[in-house]
Amino acid sequence: MNEIDREYVVEQKAPGWLVATAIGGVVLSLGALGWALGLQNHLNADEANLTSANQQNSALSQKLDATNERMRAQAQTLGESVGLTQKQLEEKSNTLIAEQRATAAQTSRLQKEQAATAQQVGAVQSDVSSVKTDVTGVKTDVASTQADLADTKGQLTRVMGDAGVMSGLIATNHDQLEELKHKGDRNYYEFTLTKGAPAQNVGTIKVGLKKVDPKKSKFTLAVSSDDKSIEKKDKNLDEPIQFYSGKTPALFEIVVNNIGKNQVTGYLSTPKNAPAPFSPSGE
Repeated sequence: MNEIDREYVVEQKAPGWLVATAIGGVVLSLGALGWALGLQNHLNADEANLTSANQQNSALSQKLDATNERMRAQAQTLGESVGLTQKQLEEKSNTLIAEQRATAAQTSRLQKEQAATAQQVGAVQSDVSSVKTDVTGVKTDVASTQADLADTKGQLTRVMGDAGVMSGLIATNHDQLEELKHKGDRNYYEFTLTKGAPAQNVGTIKVGLKKVDPKKSKFTLAVSSDDKSIEKKDKNLDEPIQFYSGKTPALFEIVVNNIGKNQVTGYLSTPKNAPAPFSPSGE
């Protein structure tokens, strides 16, 4: 083969390689284009997803901000409420403490008053016991006195006087005479006469002892009344010696209820309207 033929052969083979290369390049280009298109699609989708996510994030952020704002408001309101409640609790606590202290003070005062009252009651009970004892004693004395008075009343008697007039009640001793005085029906004047002694004033009269006989319980009296002298001879113990005295004559009685050796004791009984007695000075 000559030179010309070799050149032709070479020239004929060159376009095939180039075509293959070109085809390969085209294929690669198409592949690259497809990959680029696919990549673009992915990028677009990712951008859309990112945009959507950003929008959602923005919405969530707004909601979160709103929620945070509400929470802050609620927290502030709650804090204020808690603060107010705490203040109220402190005030209430202080009030309760003050009331407890006042109650404790009042209780202490009441306890002291009760203790003082108990002491007073104890003292009063002691006094009452003492009074009861005294009252019991007084009752006993009163009962005894009443018994004595009853006995005395039982012994008081009426006797016919030496002038033939029924006398009032006569007393045979001092106790009976006291009972007659308490009755207040007549005036009573006690006396003690001694034999040989001057006559003495008894009420509105004068009386002297002339004779006395203790063994026979007899005596003789000299009685001066209305400027007259009367001798009452041999009179008996407890015998009413009767005579009339005064401008308007009233019955007087002398009763001797005790006789001694040279002495007699007794009393003068006069009406309530009798004249006032003499002064105690004798003649």
